[in-house]
Amino acid sequence: MDCFKVHIFQLSRHLAEARENSGKVTSEAGNRERRLMSTKLALGLMSGTSLDGIDAALVQTDGEHIVVPRGALSLPYRDDQRLLLQKALETARTWPANTPMPEVITRAEQELTQAHAAAINALLAQTTTKPEDVDIVGFHGQTVLHRPDEGRTEQIGLGALLADSIGIDVVYDFRSADVAAGGQGAPLAPLYHNALASSLENAGPVAVLNVGGVSNVTYLGQTENDLIAFDTGPGNALLDDWMTRHTGARMDEDGKMAKSGKPDEAVLATLMDNPYFEAKAPKSLDRLDFHARAQAATQHLSPADGAATLTHFTARANAAALAHLPEAPRLWIVCGGGRRNPALLEALQTYLPGDVKPAEAVGWRGDDVEAEAFAYLAVRSLKQLPLSVPGTTGVPAPLTGGVLAKTRKGAS
Repeated sequence: MDCFKVHIFQLSRHLAEARENSGKVTSEAGNRERRLMSTKLALGLMSGTSLDGIDAALVQTDGEHIVVPRGALSLPYRDDQRLLLQKALETARTWPANTPMPEVITRAEQELTQAHAAAINALLAQTTTKPEDVDIVGFHGQTVLHRPDEGRTEQIGLGALLADSIGIDVVYDFRSADVAAGGQGAPLAPLYHNALASSLENAGPVAVLNVGGVSNVTYLGQTENDLIAFDTGPGNALLDDWMTRHTGARMDEDGKMAKSGKPDEAVLATLMDNPYFEAKAPKSLDRLDFHARAQAATQHLSPADGAATLTHFTARANAAALAHLPEAPRLWIVCGGGRRNPALLEALQTYLPGDVKPAEAVGWRGDDVEAEAFAYLAVRSLKQLPLSVPGTTGVPAPLTGGVLAKTRKGAS
């Protein structure tokens, strides 16, 4: 009888534990559901300084800790669109402040906005998402001029026109408020990098290196207060423009041209002798800041040696960022188009301490991170949360930003 009572007691205890564990699972599932209900479906858009096309991404997010990707695509620019944007960039270099927008930039802005509407429609079709199911669009536009030290940054793109074209509210003009407050206006993705990195298992400093037309780094320390970000130097732009001039190609596909050449150490020394690399962070760059000097220094090189030299210049410029970080990161996560260039990735692995991995190696979507970031930032803008902090842009205090364009479609 005593043995029977013991078995009954043990069975009762196991049943009680099972009910408790079941309750915990149900509670956790309920908490997850409640957290998701507090999110918004946001669509982010990015057209970077590489001028290769438009990245679009859908993200379910609360603009803080929850980030759930829902699909993405890239829409390459047509040759005529890319040429128009290049003309707009060249014209912007001599565009006086506080004067009307030059005609070629106006045309580029209209074309750019229509191209972004096409990217949105393509992504909605690909993911079978209805426009009315999307809460907000984050529209970065195209940077044609970035001179924060003069209190000026110009991103073209018509937010109101885009909102009416697609029937979804749009947040745009993300950088102006930061620059007006004395910040650099860039980079803006670090808060999103911080949200992504919270899921990484291993502790220790991590760097997110985005290699687009320009390169920038986000340093993630042990706490959010350790967040540091700045533009490090050239990205793909110098090499892309070199390839276009010398071969007609838009890029060094798979790094083949660079691998066939040899970097010129004398030219590299000349290019690295630039006060920008010693300047304290935060700091930011325009796409063309290194072009004149690079063209003059490399004009005597063969196409292969020039490609190799510019590839190593980008890698060494990123390594120079170490002087402005509290300690060497144990892991470098490489995002942007540069991560697809094996020659550049190999050079980065040569010059940077720690592990250097493409974004996919840690489960991120390397082509989509920037677009996802502007979906995330659009939600933060709606909630009046900061888009930048002193450690990322040098703005005096955490600052929100963005301009909301509400669609007139469906309005009563």
